[in-house]
Amino acid sequence: MKTIHTNAKHTEWLSADDMHDSSKKWLSELEFCKKEQLFFEDLIRSYTLQILNNNHFEESKRLIDKLTIIVKQTQTLINAVKSHEKELSIMVDGIDQIEEENAYRKEHRNLIELIGEFKKRYQNIKTKLFNLIKKVMKERKQKHLIDKK
Repeated sequence: MKTIHTNAKHTEWLSADDMHDSSKKWLSELEFCKKEQLFFEDLIRSYTLQILNNNHFEESKRLIDKLTIIVKQTQTLINAVKSHEKELSIMVDGIDQIEEENAYRKEHRNLIELIGEFKKRYQNIKTKLFNLIKKVMKERKQKHLIDKK
């Protein structure tokens, strides 16, 4: 995953509790994304024949490839956030470890950026997938109605 690094300093003001809350929120959101991705995979399987139809083949292939990539990125981010959460003890152990604490804050800033960018990409893919499935369902319904006549 590519990220554009900014020199944001707002994490320097975040307390250990704030960073812990952020990590918990990220994990919750990422776990939900993971469940959504399973739903998308099932949905794609349900409409495979219609999706692979010549009218939608290229678009569906691109979206399925993007979904495959985002599934891997989701798991990578989940692992990164869990690891980050385990290292929070550096911030609350009562020992002044300036370099380690600064590295932790820097990692937290990086995760803020990575997760923000991930959410944008994921939302874009979700929208495109829903639009594709919606088109396929409409076409299927129209064909069904025509066949009934």
